[in-house]
Amino acid sequence: MNMERKKLRQLFAWLLVIIWMGVIFYLSHQPATASSTLSSGITEIIIRTLKTIAPFMDLELHAFHHFIRKGAHFFAYFMLGFLVIHALEMRHVKGMALALAISVLYAISDEVHQLFIPGRSGEVRDVLIDSAGAVVGIISYRIIWKVMRKREQ
Repeated sequence: MNMERKKLRQLFAWLLVIIWMGVIFYLSHQPATASSTLSSGITEIIIRTLKTIAPFMDLELHAFHHFIRKGAHFFAYFMLGFLVIHALEMRHVKGMALALAISVLYAISDEVHQLFIPGRSGEVRDVLIDSAGAVVGIISYRIIWKVMRKREQ
């Protein structure tokens, strides 16, 4: 791959990281009422779908809503970790540690940011969930990268 194409690819990879960070920031910047309305709507859609597929399931809205909100944290940072390790182009342990550090620092800054949003709070528990998501995202990327490398050989 020529240098210009490689630089363009890396620039695009970092652009995806910045866009995803922007999505996280946008969602975190919503007041508690707007955030709760969004996650409640998603929860209701999921529950309706699950009841259609498996009508015997008894799902409590409040507990499932909490699960969806925390799952959203995990997913958001799974994607961030995945995108950051890809953009770094460092597939070894140092690269994985750097990707995790970037993701965790962003999670911390996100929770601090929420302290200034009406009705929101910064939670250490959410940073831990975010960090777990980033770890799984980074490890998933590494596994996919190794499998694809073996296929190329």
